[in-house]
Amino acid sequence: MRFQLPSWSYDPPYSGYWHPVTSTINWCEEDYYATPYAAEIVNTLTNLMFVLLAFKGIRNCRRHGHDTVFLVAFVGYLLVGTGSFLFHATLKYPMQLVDELNMIYTTCLMNYATFSYSKSRQYGFTLALALVSLAIFITLYYHYLQDPAFHQAAYGILTAVMLARSMYVMEFSLRPSLRKNEENFKLHHKKSMTADQKEVSRADDLRNAKILSTMWILIITGLSIFLSGFAIWQIDNIFCSNLRHWRRELGLPWGIILEGHGWWHLLTGIGAYYYLIWGIWLRHCLNGRQDEYSLVWPSILSLPKIVRSEYSHGIVEPNFARKIR
Repeated sequence: MRFQLPSWSYDPPYSGYWHPVTSTINWCEEDYYATPYAAEIVNTLTNLMFVLLAFKGIRNCRRHGHDTVFLVAFVGYLLVGTGSFLFHATLKYPMQLVDELNMIYTTCLMNYATFSYSKSRQYGFTLALALVSLAIFITLYYHYLQDPAFHQAAYGILTAVMLARSMYVMEFSLRPSLRKNEENFKLHHKKSMTADQKEVSRADDLRNAKILSTMWILIITGLSIFLSGFAIWQIDNIFCSNLRHWRRELGLPWGIILEGHGWWHLLTGIGAYYYLIWGIWLRHCLNGRQDEYSLVWPSILSLPKIVRSEYSHGIVEPNFARKIR
């Protein structure tokens, strides 16, 4: 006799409290099979990851005095999770817009934070005006097209540009061999530098190289988690009919494991959180406050955070990062 895990069968789909569906897209999770009050129960509840991490980030920003732009970014992150929660619970078009457009607006905000740093007030104003105009255009054109592919392309491009710019700034601001202006200054004044000044300069370079190495581990980890969620989501889209069949064969609750869009929420939520933590740390380093703030990330299974150094209790980087080096 074949062993089977205890389970119960999926109920046949029926019209729930929020019927009819008015969104322009419906996901692979079947509608209203668990409760009449949530169209897609797994896709709804997995957004609680965004809510929990948003409050964690907001608390961290307030407690440790991080730049206001990151506090606002975590509020946007919270709105993304809340909007997605409402969208998947109702499958209503207005809630779809709340979900998807908040992703655009929060990413535009992070692009502003990335490109406006150390620029003039006039440059910052012009950039803000351009990004607000872009956000309005995407909003209106998306509402006109009502094609989710347009939203996904716009979000992907904005995210890629933001990441590329952040990586460029990080490398050319922290890597000693790429800080050309500072290196030329040091070489020009080398003879006039005292032995203590030379030692401080070498210590700063070693510190920045060490921070940069750990930052890349943070970036690669966050990107890997984010892209894993994206890959699972694509599998969910492509093989939806197979997955629905396998879920019904497994029964509840085990079929939930095959809800790919739910995994997308969990993994991209964590990946986006990693990006915000990296952005906070990078901003402090660009402000020359590396000694005042530390990365607390004891293991790859824990979530990182940036704290004032007096709160770090000596944990500045993950143990596995020290092993890699």
